[in-house]
Amino acid sequence: MSSIGIMSSIDVSATGLSTMRRKMNTIASNIANVETTKTEEGGPYKRREYNFIEGKEFPGSTFYSKNTFGRLLTTNQRHMQEQFERLPADRDLVRGVEGELVISDDEPMRVFDPGHPDADESGYVLMPNINVVEEMVDLIVASRAYEANLTVVNAEKKMVKDALEI
Repeated sequence: MSSIGIMSSIDVSATGLSTMRRKMNTIASNIANVETTKTEEGGPYKRREYNFIEGKEFPGSTFYSKNTFGRLLTTNQRHMQEQFERLPADRDLVRGVEGELVISDDEPMRVFDPGHPDADESGYVLMPNINVVEEMVDLIVASRAYEANLTVVNAEKKMVKDALEI
């Protein structure tokens, strides 16, 4: 459900919040399965990655124009002068973000552990190719992006509330 005009920033940030939550869930799944050697598919757990793709369009602000210096100005359409030109029509749409789950094709690591129940005859176990440090860094980045989107939503809510109090 899309709101109109000024509220499109909430719509875009909501897609960011949802996508970052899914990314954090995927990372948590990777960390939780770092030592899973048997899955339903028969081998070790395969690392999952949540990649971002361009999301759906929302109605954007139709009042941007570009002056001769290339800066964007916000103005009423009736206040436009000849020196201004309209930006292309596709600039009137803002896009959210979505994601897609990708299962890694990386080869599992071979770890020497002859006492492990899943070890082969030479004592090696196939373990998921997951680096916990990289996963934690990705989790921190996703968490910060989630916080940034939440800040946008809260700022937009405050602006709308303040505008209604005028």
